[in-house]
Amino acid sequence: MFAALRWFLPALLPALLLAIGAYFSDGRREPPLLLVVTFLLGAVLGASALWVERRATLWTGLDIQTSVVGQGTALLYLFCVVAPLREGAKVAATWPALRSKYFDEPYDGIVYAGAAALGFAALENATVLRAHPVGWIWPARTLLALPAHLFFSAVWGYSLGRGKRGTKLRSNIFPLAWMGATLAHGLYTHFVYGRGPGALAGVFPLLLAMGTATLFVARDLRAKGDRPSRSSMTSTGDTRFSRLSFDSLTAPPSLETVRAALQRTDRPIMLRWIVFGAVVTLGAMVAGFGASVAFGHSVHVDFSVVDEHNVNAVAPLVLLGVGVLAGFPVSGFLVARASNLPTLLEPALAAALAIMATVVLLGFAIPMALVFAVAFSPIAFALACAGAWIGRPLS
Repeated sequence: MFAALRWFLPALLPALLLAIGAYFSDGRREPPLLLVVTFLLGAVLGASALWVERRATLWTGLDIQTSVVGQGTALLYLFCVVAPLREGAKVAATWPALRSKYFDEPYDGIVYAGAAALGFAALENATVLRAHPVGWIWPARTLLALPAHLFFSAVWGYSLGRGKRGTKLRSNIFPLAWMGATLAHGLYTHFVYGRGPGALAGVFPLLLAMGTATLFVARDLRAKGDRPSRSSMTSTGDTRFSRLSFDSLTAPPSLETVRAALQRTDRPIMLRWIVFGAVVTLGAMVAGFGASVAFGHSVHVDFSVVDEHNVNAVAPLVLLGVGVLAGFPVSGFLVARASNLPTLLEPALAAALAIMATVVLLGFAIPMALVFAVAFSPIAFALACAGAWIGRPLS
């Protein structure tokens, strides 16, 4: 009985999230029946994708586990087979909703892509936990995979909504968005399912970055009127949407503001500040690394016991990662304050140059750490831009 509940209850969690989303949505715009159909299609097509993966594993001997085939082969299998199959299954599950009259604005792409992702996640949770009936690490992995499924689907789902005009699907950024979501899916799955339990510690910063990006996008969608305003919803007597209001998110800059700050103006790009900023960023990374080591020694942390297969032995790695990432907002602030330039372009390019240099050096020196550097590069870049935003000259 307990063994059955162990895989059955986690599989019900995505269905519960779908029910909550359907309750808070406007039933006249997104019919609950269409959401349920999309959810079920996500589960059915997800089962097909997982079956194809199993057959491919049996035929080729490839696997997503680095302990079985090594890091390089596992990543190649993830990026070329597993992630495209899974994201492709979600897109196919969304197709009937895409062709319906209810799919008529960008936000609809997020709604129906999310329903397909929840269906896929429900099937995946049940399959993974039935195959691993003991241990706490596997339920933890399925819980960490769930929000990532939603986020990756929202990326290409929004692009589908943007490209839908009337009854036709016009050319848009969907191919690029789908490819980006697929690559991110493969990398995230590598940490959640492909490595030892200790690698799960690296997932939490990625989840934080996904949540922050989602809040920014949701606020911009609401500001652009992709959904009825709060006043119009209240005037019709439907107050459910107001419970999910994003009015409190007014302090951070909008995506449009950040995009404008990163664009080139009429003045030439100041190359000396890019090079100088890259040097400052590398110096801040080294300083943060050194500070982490000094703090670790002061509290008697043993940096020689790092082992991704032991959750209790990843604390030193987490401490070092926090120190390195902390250098990016500091360097962004210093470069923006010292240059006194009106845009964030030079600090952003400086951070990108420093990140590229770090990735190249790690590729030669510590190939195993390369995948971690690539995974955290977007977070480091965003932190540098945030620091530069705070340090920019006020107009």
